[in-house]
Amino acid sequence: MKAIGARFRASVAGLSPATIALILAVGLVLGVFPVYGCPTVLCAAAAIVLRLNLPAVQLINQLALPLQLVLLVPLNRFGAHIVSRYVALPSSWGVAGAARDAVVGWLCLCVPLGIVFYFVLAYALRRWVFATAKVTA
Repeated sequence: MKAIGARFRASVAGLSPATIALILAVGLVLGVFPVYGCPTVLCAAAAIVLRLNLPAVQLINQLALPLQLVLLVPLNRFGAHIVSRYVALPSSWGVAGAARDAVVGWLCLCVPLGIVFYFVLAYALRRWVFATAKVTA
């Protein structure tokens, strides 16, 4: 775990607190995307579009893999509840229907929580940087 922390600190050295918060939020939210294999592609695309540090985003993505597996069933159930309640789609018991339900659950839960996580983390990192700069001055 120390090696992972050292690698992450090295990849975000010199970045602003808002950029570090964005790397963590994007990597975590896209890392729990409920379709296996897609988070890597989504994180790479987001890092390129947002001009973030690609290795740092991919590191957070890989660390979120256990969380992706744990959240797969709850996101699927929540998405199925949303889809069956508000949209008149035929229920399908196949893999495509399960993936659709899980993605709907991810969109309704993880994306808003990721936005909140970004703002809270950006605020906390700014306060931490300000406090450490005050102590060293």
